[in-house]
Amino acid sequence: MATTRAALTTDDIRMLVKGGTPDERALAAHKLCRKIDRAELSEDERLQAQEILRVMAADAAELVRRALAVTLKTSPLLPPDVANRLARDVESVSLPVISFSPVFTDQDLAEIIRLGGPVRQMAIARRPKLSSKITGLLVDQAPEDVVAAVCANDNARFSDLALQKALDRFAKSETVLQAVAYRAVLPLSVTERLIDMVGDQLREHILDNHALSAERALEIIVGAKERATLDLVDQAGRTADPKAFVAHLHRVGRLTPSLLLRALAHGHMTFVEWGLAELAGVPHHRTWLMVHDAGTLGLKAVYERAGLPSRLFPAFRAGVDAYHGMEFDGRPGERERFQEHMLQRFLTSSQAVSREESDYLLDKLDRLAGFKARAAG
Repeated sequence: MATTRAALTTDDIRMLVKGGTPDERALAAHKLCRKIDRAELSEDERLQAQEILRVMAADAAELVRRALAVTLKTSPLLPPDVANRLARDVESVSLPVISFSPVFTDQDLAEIIRLGGPVRQMAIARRPKLSSKITGLLVDQAPEDVVAAVCANDNARFSDLALQKALDRFAKSETVLQAVAYRAVLPLSVTERLIDMVGDQLREHILDNHALSAERALEIIVGAKERATLDLVDQAGRTADPKAFVAHLHRVGRLTPSLLLRALAHGHMTFVEWGLAELAGVPHHRTWLMVHDAGTLGLKAVYERAGLPSRLFPAFRAGVDAYHGMEFDGRPGERERFQEHMLQRFLTSSQAVSREESDYLLDKLDRLAGFKARAAG
């Protein structure tokens, strides 16, 4: 081993093999490992170097074995049998090799996953490169923090099935859901399922960074976001300050024509009045008169002043007329019966309502029909 010996003295090798303190043997091990990693070795020299590495891996001193593991953790020259021996060692020795060594096969990594426990599984999850076979095993067997780590590793390949399994196992884990959402590339099937599992912030990220079908994107942008706002509208109906609520929605760009139309379909007339007043810049008491007491022209005047689209006016007109013609009787299910009546009136004006809006109204009618069936049962 002339090339290797050029950087090592006979004393160095004797120190490594025969004795000295652990610190001295570790220093010799580090020096030899660096030379093996950098030198151009013949086949005979490579075989001799591997034998020396096996001696290091069997050293009783943890410090020596760690010097070997850390120095050759990324080297393709580390013999696979030595790498697997080090992987079963104490964590200070095993983790550098498990985290980086390119000599492990998928079979080796699968065995470490099976027997190594969560700490070693985490080291595998963060490796610079992982096959879909290994990510699938981690998703099947590893705990939540490891699955989150491997999902966050964009150098790890995933099958659609493995990502779906991650969502199945950890549907309530914000950490895992966020890790999946922030992957650089997601299959369409995973994206469309994930969109229903996350909060608004992650949903916005998914919309901005991942492909969705045109229909799904429209449902999210036009539907889910405004339906979430309608939950707030329900709450606002029980508060004493609808003016402040609609002013806030206007400031953040959420007081949309579609939202007002859907609020009207839910029977939130007070919200609609304040919304029109806000958009039109007309005091609420005057808006109320124009909506309710100014004949057929009052609603149209405040509607146009609010800058709402003319194509939706027939639906607004039908909704207000339905509101005026509906009498509340105080019986159970009154709100649902009112909404059903309103929605049916809207659908008679469907020529003025866009497809996505009419689809929403039909979906709402289906839900109300389900409510009535449950109530009757």
